Amino acid sequence: MLLDNPTLEGIVSGKISVVFRTWKRPTVKADGTLRTRVGLLAIEAVDAVTPKQVTSKDIKLAGFESREAWSESIAGREGTLYRIRVRYAGEDPRIALRATKLSAAELPKLHTRLTRMDNASESGPWTRAYLETIEARPAQRAPELAELFGLETKPFKQRVRRLKELGLTESLPVGYRLSPRGQSYLKYLRKLE
Repeated sequence: MLLDNPTLEGIVSGKISVVFRTWKRPTVKADGTLRTRVGLLAIEAVDAVTPKQVTSKDIKLAGFESREAWSESIAGREGTLYRIRVRYAGEDPRIALRATKLSAAELPKLHTRLTRMDNASESGPWTRAYLETIEARPAQRAPELAELFGLETKPFKQRVRRLKELGLTESLPVGYRLSPRGQSYLKYLRKLE
């Protein structure tokens, strides 16, 4: 579920606690979480509703001044209307993860995990090459990095996201850079040579 910056800021400040989406099927679940640019959101409820079931209170909690403004925001979309109750649940846990260097005990475990990712890839090992390329070219645009690997941007970004989940990279306004965790992993790999 993508949320624009004003909505995210409203959720963080507590002014917004309801979001509406029209979906063929929900992309979030009650009692789940959603990582966003501002941190972690808790998904408290996901309910299919009709426009008539949406109350004035719901509209206000979604950050709209009027039913008309709310109606315009959902107009022309196909699917079922969902009312999603959300709240800010804190900072993205990956931020703390990527700020910490890997311990001696964590390094071999991470190496095993990345080796499994490499072995599962139909195109062969990629994790080290991605980390070294990001290290050598911080803040370079993703399409340019993808081109270095002969890939379209989307599959390249999907792989980088997997590294980001492990706290090894971080996104910049343009491109990426290695986190301290990613730097310590590359240092470990180089010592193995």
